[in-house]
Amino acid sequence: MTTSTPIVSVKPIVLPAPGRGAELPVRVSAPVTGAGLPIVLFAHGFGSNLDGYAPLVDHWAGHGFVVIQATHLDSKRLALAPDDPRSPGLWRHRVQDLKRVLDQLATVEAAVPGLAGRVDHSRVVAAGHSFGGQTAGILVGLRVVDPGTGTAEDLSDPRVLASVQLATAGRGGDGLTPFAHQHLPWLRDQDFSRITAPGLVVAGDDDELPLLSTRGAAWTTDPYTLGGAGRSLLTLFGGQHFLGGISGYEAAETTDENPERVALVQRVTLAYLRHVTGVDSGDWDAARTDLAGDAHPLGRLESK
Repeated sequence: MTTSTPIVSVKPIVLPAPGRGAELPVRVSAPVTGAGLPIVLFAHGFGSNLDGYAPLVDHWAGHGFVVIQATHLDSKRLALAPDDPRSPGLWRHRVQDLKRVLDQLATVEAAVPGLAGRVDHSRVVAAGHSFGGQTAGILVGLRVVDPGTGTAEDLSDPRVLASVQLATAGRGGDGLTPFAHQHLPWLRDQDFSRITAPGLVVAGDDDELPLLSTRGAAWTTDPYTLGGAGRSLLTLFGGQHFLGGISGYEAAETTDENPERVALVQRVTLAYLRHVTGVDSGDWDAARTDLAGDAHPLGRLESK
């Protein structure tokens, strides 16, 4: 694995967002050296913000990636009222947020001292945790039935070449709880079969989520099992929804705090990002070998 380099983070970079009801704040984390740097667009989980997920963001940035995070409308920082007219479309606003970032990459890049001219705009991977995993999936072809219109549009973006989905919701239907049907209607009907871009799915085999699904931890593997070829699945043994603590250092919401589990997620996701963006595939090949079958105590990595 490559040696970590110092990083710089700049926030907030405020982007105009007509029709959103609020400007779009983003944070950029990048290595202080290097050129031709690929981009990771990272979407946070429900209620989080652009300051979250430091264990992943710092790791990726320290190893050669420009990581861009937005604060989406569902963030607790914005305290959107339940009857806010934007609430039913939160899932769609998230996708629009990341497309705005792509539209304004030159502005974002110029706002970070020393970064201009060092970013490769042609190599973009969308990543996200939980609700953010759906956001990343939509950018590479996941179809979501709009609860307002009953139709499923193609909201994918050709500028995004791959995805990393961490502890992400599976298909809807009868497996959803009444709570999820009522409060998270964008989960009712998801079609993963339209995803043709490569992707890595990370799931914990103890991620039960009984408030949302009756199917147990298998629900979060749907983005892999129901997706097309060219996808991979990292299963974390004993992993729960925050996968050992990826949402932040000593984050209170982590129920399965495990530094070794976080280190494995860091290792495999970075190896995948380097592989899928064409930087180098050596670490990815090594991870696939080390994590084949069930011999590794922390997890299993498989591909199709």
